[in-house]
Order: sequence, then structure tokens, then C-alpha cells
Amino acid sequence: MAETDYQQLLEDLHDGKIDQFEITPENFQDFQPIFHAYAYRTQIVGQAHRGGTLTYRLKKH
Repeated sequence: MAETDYQQLLEDLHDGKIDQFEITPENFQDFQPIFHAYAYRTQIVGQAHRGGTLTYRLKKH
């Protein structure tokens, strides 16, 4: 199985190519350092769901 390109997901979200994406608890440790290093992370909000899944989307202005 191919590794998820979290940097590309963040770029696609920022560029408006996607509306949101989900991170599972199993993927969170791989995603977190990439998210913290992302230049536009302050424009992105994550919402936690029951079971530990997170949905990331752009903040509404």
C-alpha cells in the first residue's frame, strides 16, 4: 500500500482542490510532524470525531 502524501493533502486543501480530508488514529503520528511544519497550518482546523478520526478543513473567514 502506498504511503499517504500528507504534504500534498495539505497543499490541495489550501489550494481549494479538496474541501477536507480525514486522518485516522493509526495515521496521526505520521501526519502530525508534517502538519506542524506546514506554513499555512494556522488556516486549517481539525475536528475530532468519536473513535479518534480527525477531519481537517480550511477555517472559514
